[in-house]
Amino acid sequence: MSTIAIIDYGMGNLRSVAKALEQVAPQAQVLVTQQRDDILRADRVVFPGQGSIRDCMRELAHWNLTEVVREAALNKPFLGLCLGPQALLAFSEENGGVECLNVLPGRVVWFGELCDPQTGERLKVPHMGWNQVHQIGNHPLWQGISQDSRFYFVHSYYLQSAEPSLVVGETWYGFNFASAIARDNIFAVQFHPEKSAQAGLRLLANFADWNP
Repeated sequence: MSTIAIIDYGMGNLRSVAKALEQVAPQAQVLVTQQRDDILRADRVVFPGQGSIRDCMRELAHWNLTEVVREAALNKPFLGLCLGPQALLAFSEENGGVECLNVLPGRVVWFGELCDPQTGERLKVPHMGWNQVHQIGNHPLWQGISQDSRFYFVHSYYLQSAEPSLVVGETWYGFNFASAIARDNIFAVQFHPEKSAQAGLRLLANFADWNP
């Protein structure tokens, strides 16, 4: 039986992520854990989260998980959700500026100063609700998911990758922002697949079978 470890650092809707994975991957053991050995022994790792990046980085340090996340992201199929992909980048503007994990090159930028080019009005923050994701390329985690399927978002900051080749999904919110990034064994999404009905469940099922 394969094992999927969901990193528990005290933030995020861990149980809903676990329940969704248990539904789509009954052949796998799903562990919600903050134990280093459990995470590093797992076949696949999920890094979820909700809240502020400052709290995220503080809690990772508090539970001695900072290097564990980096190591897992380098060595096994790794899925980042919502706050997860933001933490993987180098820097976030949130909370006055926070150094992040620097696993992938890029920064996290606030929506609030931007305007809708059609109306001229400032974008509503947070960006919340269902929105389309336009797939870029044929990544295995997009298998069986229709182009421009809708996923559920809740966020005030967006990913700004330093390498355009990392972007595998884009979403329009006054402009196109990166809503999914990937490199080698890492796939990370700004939306919540566990809240995104069939498209989200299919993405999680694809991850459970993914062997990069």
